[in-house]
Amino acid sequence: MRRLEDLTDAELAAAYEPADRSVPHLRANFVSSLDGAVEIDGQSKALSSDSDSRLFSRIRMLADVVMVGAGTIRDEGYNPLRLSAASREWRRASGLPENPTLVVVSSRLELSPVNPIFQSAVRPIVVTHSASPPERREALSEVADVLVLGAAEVDLTAVVKELGERGMPQILCEGGPHLLGSLTEVDLVDELCLSLAPLLAGPGAGRITAGPETTLTRRMRLESVLTAEDGYVFLRYLREA
Repeated sequence: MRRLEDLTDAELAAAYEPADRSVPHLRANFVSSLDGAVEIDGQSKALSSDSDSRLFSRIRMLADVVMVGAGTIRDEGYNPLRLSAASREWRRASGLPENPTLVVVSSRLELSPVNPIFQSAVRPIVVTHSASPPERREALSEVADVLVLGAAEVDLTAVVKELGERGMPQILCEGGPHLLGSLTEVDLVDELCLSLAPLLAGPGAGRITAGPETTLTRRMRLESVLTAEDGYVFLRYLREA
């Protein structure tokens, strides 16, 4: 078992780099307390740490797309997506655009065009369905590319296909729980990176996944484990072959 502190940033990136970037791959990255809480006082940031943030930034650096649900954008107060200078330099050297593209998944389009996320380094993409309010689609089209995929709900399989066709097959899902639940339901999750915070949050908070109750399961295999001096454990699971 390796320690996070023993790895350079380059070694950490190499440990999480996909074997073939041309192959579509959806990676989800979440943090949880030991007793399964996805947030404290309404935000997952309260579960994070310096070590978690370090790994988080490396995983983001590897993505073509950062996919987030609109509810998480609102609840977490997301900042514009702009990588650090070091991450941008790594991406340039790797033949990638300097920054990944932010993709926001939203059914109701309850997002203001003046939300800071629309000041991201790359023009964001908002994905919705054809039953969403057309006036909101029009307003958001001023600050983002709006994709309509699905009739009464977002067709996530079509989203992944569309992003791949646009040359962005490496997708990182950062939440929230309802988006992860929907991706799991249609079997699109290829990888889960789970940070375990050394905390007991007690009852009340939800899990990293949410949505309608189901008996559906998806088998994953443990690929790697990292530990950190602050007590965090970083688990990487891949889809079972």
